[in-house]
Amino acid sequence: MLIRVDSPVRALVAWFPDWPLVAARLADDLPSNVPAAVIGQGVIAACSAEARLEGVVRGLRLREAQTRCPDLVACPVDPVRDAREFEPIITSLEERTPGVEVLRPGLCAIRARGAARYYGGEEAAAGAVLESADSLGVEARVGIADSVFAAEQAARSTTELSAVLVLPPGSSKDFLTPFPVDVLGQAKLASLLKRLGIRTLGSFADLPATDVLARFGAAGINAHALANGQDPRIVVPRTPPRKLDHSVDFEPGLDRVDQLAFQLRATADAFVAGLQTEGLVCTELKVLITDEAGSRSERTWGHPRHFTAPDVVDRVRWQLQSPSSAPAGSGVGSGLSSPVTRVEFLPGRVDSIAHHGRALFGDGAEEQIHHGLTRIQSMLGHEAVVVPAISGGRLLSERRRLVPWGDALPAGTTGLAARPWPGRLPDPQPATVFASLIPVLLLDANREKVSTDHRGGLKAPPKWFCPTGDPVRRRAVTRWAGPWPLRQRWWDAVHKLEADRFQLVDGDGEAWLLLLDGQDWWAEARYD
Repeated sequence: MLIRVDSPVRALVAWFPDWPLVAARLADDLPSNVPAAVIGQGVIAACSAEARLEGVVRGLRLREAQTRCPDLVACPVDPVRDAREFEPIITSLEERTPGVEVLRPGLCAIRARGAARYYGGEEAAAGAVLESADSLGVEARVGIADSVFAAEQAARSTTELSAVLVLPPGSSKDFLTPFPVDVLGQAKLASLLKRLGIRTLGSFADLPATDVLARFGAAGINAHALANGQDPRIVVPRTPPRKLDHSVDFEPGLDRVDQLAFQLRATADAFVAGLQTEGLVCTELKVLITDEAGSRSERTWGHPRHFTAPDVVDRVRWQLQSPSSAPAGSGVGSGLSSPVTRVEFLPGRVDSIAHHGRALFGDGAEEQIHHGLTRIQSMLGHEAVVVPAISGGRLLSERRRLVPWGDALPAGTTGLAARPWPGRLPDPQPATVFASLIPVLLLDANREKVSTDHRGGLKAPPKWFCPTGDPVRRRAVTRWAGPWPLRQRWWDAVHKLEADRFQLVDGDGEAWLLLLDGQDWWAEARYD
């Protein structure tokens, strides 16, 4: 919104560096503490400090970035993710400094006068913003100036050691003087100005306003005002969204799951209806259960589509029946040893209801599958229906994870899968991965167990393969490859891995993936 003002209004701008990357990590789309980047249109849109140490910078093409940093982990730009992950930041800021305007995900503005009056000064208000960001585990920088534009440039001029820059009143124009015209955010205008020999905001600001208007039009005169520290924008606070969470108290407490499920139906209906009134559906639900002893059970539930009222009630039932998440002292089944006094529903993630409309001619196969699997869970238990997901690791058993139907992936799963994992098995992957390693035998021509020497090579080529571990029931080895060493965490006695991987085809035409652990051979998978 552009509003002309006659006198400067002090603005506080909070900038969250590399927000697309931070949002990707918060959403578990990128791992932490490794070189990582967010890609937009084939170039680096944001990158981590670890990647910058390897020479990766914004604007670099992905191929060049991977050449400089072979271990770079990347994911595509996602504006929806950026906005979604920024919402808790704004909510936290609004609790400390009301009147926040979101300029874009990762950047917001606050009227400095009110915040400074409340906290006793502009620097104290900036400190409150930093504390709010720190409480959520994200980095923030703050600039305060006579205009939103100048305050943004001040925030971007801060450092990790000095995260706040307050420009004295009336000094914004002098501060902006050395900045290049590119910071105006108008690529065509900046290119034209540089061709005319005008490369800094100071040079641009010195031009007469009438000449700028005649030559560059309305866009030029607005940019000219920015260069003079006279941003025509003022902070227009957003209207905070209506609270969407619901809770219900029980007096006296209820000690049976079926009683709770019946009493919660109306609250679940109101919770879902409240979301629909705002044009939203809930795709991730947080359920908090408190008992008479004061113990609290908290769990976040995902959903493959979106939550309906019966789905919400089912999650409460499953949470109470789970010994790992029930309140302390709760029993498993329909009876609870400590009655429940309060249940709360909080939407963890929401989406537009327009993205979840029913098919034109019915629910379709996907909806029928969901209802069928959910019904099985209701009868047999939450973990009776599981779906596979890919995690990270060098062993195939580590890469496979089974998640109950409707649950979100455990935290860190996507990030683990995206890591490079040197030594992992390349594609194509085996079709059958055994739930646990199967003991087998691999023998040489003398029917001695095949082993490796100190240099990692085979002492003798394999001749016989015994898939059952019985030398009598052996098969001839027709083709083989390996060994490939697997070494990890030599310093960790619990998670240490020293093994060798081996592939072979036996006389029956079956292909196997084997592991040699010390002197023991194991079958890890089979190629069907």
